[in-house]
Amino acid sequence: MAKIYLLSLGCDKNRVDGETMVGALRAKGYEVINNPEQAAVIIINTCGFIKDAVQESIDTIFELAEYKKSGACRALVIVGCMAERYKDEIKETIPEADAFVGVGEYEKIAAIIERLVGKPENTAKNVGLPRLMARDDSDVPHIAYVKISDGCDNHCAYCTIPAIRGAYKARPSQEILDECRLLVEAGAVELVLVAQDTARYENLPQLLRDIAATSGAKWIRLMYAYPEHITPSLISALAEIPQMCKYLDMPIQHSEASVLSRMGRRGARRELEQLIRVLRDRVPGIALRTTVMVGFPGETAEDFKNLCDFVQEMKFDRMGAFPYSQEEGTRAALMPDQISDEIKQKRLNKIMQLQQKIHFKKQRKYVGKTLSVIVDGCVQGEYIGRTQYDAYEADAVVSFSSVVPLAVGQICDVRISDTVDYDLVGCVGLHE
Repeated sequence: MAKIYLLSLGCDKNRVDGETMVGALRAKGYEVINNPEQAAVIIINTCGFIKDAVQESIDTIFELAEYKKSGACRALVIVGCMAERYKDEIKETIPEADAFVGVGEYEKIAAIIERLVGKPENTAKNVGLPRLMARDDSDVPHIAYVKISDGCDNHCAYCTIPAIRGAYKARPSQEILDECRLLVEAGAVELVLVAQDTARYENLPQLLRDIAATSGAKWIRLMYAYPEHITPSLISALAEIPQMCKYLDMPIQHSEASVLSRMGRRGARRELEQLIRVLRDRVPGIALRTTVMVGFPGETAEDFKNLCDFVQEMKFDRMGAFPYSQEEGTRAALMPDQISDEIKQKRLNKIMQLQQKIHFKKQRKYVGKTLSVIVDGCVQGEYIGRTQYDAYEADAVVSFSSVVPLAVGQICDVRISDTVDYDLVGCVGLHE
């Protein structure tokens, strides 16, 4: 039977799409493995959001295409955002590829593989959620990402997502609830809700309450919530639901109204300041993560200074920053006053140095405290985990020891003794 290897690049939404394809293939009887050297079919789930992501996808394709040249691989399949965005171009530049599958065609993946290498000898027994069949070999079986919607209607001036993934499409709430329950039954401890804008989901507060009441998850984390869609009822849900991580990922992109307006984003500094104050007042101890963009066309030195002042004043618990990328097909790509890469890099370095100082100071407040930590793994006898204030692979970790063995996904009390760079250090079993 032909063995299949699938690699997903890019964001958490892509991860969900990859798991869905793996599950669909296994449900049809195909064997999906974790070693490209042994695979007759290699599937690369690409990212096409910005130039750097596209380049990473291209580099990965050429690297894995070597297995086809050597004869080990019979078929190379390119799927995902880059395949959707640049299908015609990459057909010419990557002749080794045998098929291209856009983001709206994932349900065809099994049929495409059958056409390329034939039907599997055995047909696997289907399950209520085929995606569960991808969970057995997940590198994080205790974490499950749940996509509550796809596409986007915001049409920000710099963003290619609407062109790639289409208009906003919400999943039915009962479908989400059923998936959450099955994922927890399959071993998930932490559910991470993702979408292009999770707060855009109609009646999200009730969905969160229903997930908490029916799924059995111990932690529920909310990512990618645009500030303009964060309502009082959503803030109440964050404050009142015990399983909700006191954490919110809230991309703002900028603080200045003139820049936000050109970006096609709503809001302004005063509104953001008010929202942040309300969140911290209503959800004591909440960790706020945000993302900012520097070097958007027309961003003046004063705009950037004001953004830095805003970051210094708001003191976000976690923050990522990235330079504006001039993407073909976006409104921003045609705007005047494009900013040089050199200036963008200088601004990026400056704002990240500012945030680094804020982060280090905030981490020191945990020294001497006991925090709940979820175990993500163990390296050479030292456990690696996270508090509820940190998302997997995005934020800080806790390195800690324990006199008793711990399992991945177990939540334990860790006494924090020190900080090392961005991370915390501690030990299980030490009490005041």
